[in-house]
Amino acid sequence: MDKGGRRVLVVEDDLTIAASIAARLRAEGFTVDVAHDGPAAVAGEAEFGPDLVVLDVMLPGFDGLEVCRRIQARRPVPVLMLTARADETDLLVGLGVGADDYLTKPFSMRVLSARVSALLRRIERSAQVTAPERIVLGDLEIDIDQRRVARGGVPAQLTPIEFDLLVHFARRPRAVQPRERLLSEVWDWDVPTGGAGTRAVDSHIKALRRKLGADLIRTVHGVGYALEVPA
Repeated sequence: MDKGGRRVLVVEDDLTIAASIAARLRAEGFTVDVAHDGPAAVAGEAEFGPDLVVLDVMLPGFDGLEVCRRIQARRPVPVLMLTARADETDLLVGLGVGADDYLTKPFSMRVLSARVSALLRRIERSAQVTAPERIVLGDLEIDIDQRRVARGGVPAQLTPIEFDLLVHFARRPRAVQPRERLLSEVWDWDVPTGGAGTRAVDSHIKALRRKLGADLIRTVHGVGYALEVPA
């Protein structure tokens, strides 16, 4: 991936952490802007139009969840959330307002850089789809060209990563997908993730079930998940 011209907005109220993240990403070739509170983050996204936002949850002014809601309402943009807590409820809320991925503090700059690059590669790959494609599985309809999903005629609003995850399953109906394969082929992660990777997959599966029905994706215990063809 060519990082030249790629712009990242880093939103972090801890000045030392913000400076460290910005320095690492600039060393990787990204253009980086920094904001330290909620209002400045929303204003910075509107002004700079970043390709990706690294967003801390705990911010002065208003928190990162509200920042994510506001910027996603304006335009879809990949968001990597930073959180000091690994509580599943907090993670699901973050994913529900439009975050694509998250890192739990403390984290290494190497892992953060890898996650940023992986998110941007995934967005690039999605943008390369040129031929109109539509998948229909029972009452599930997926318009890949327009990135629209409906079940039983009812549209569902999915985040970019939720949409890509659903398409991955839909192209392989009933096939069991191990978590490690999902992390590699959907998230494009190429570094060890341990429990963080498992939580990322499980949280997004829960979000898809909540939006499209609990019967859509079957858990294969000890292995991963499979999409059931709906009636």
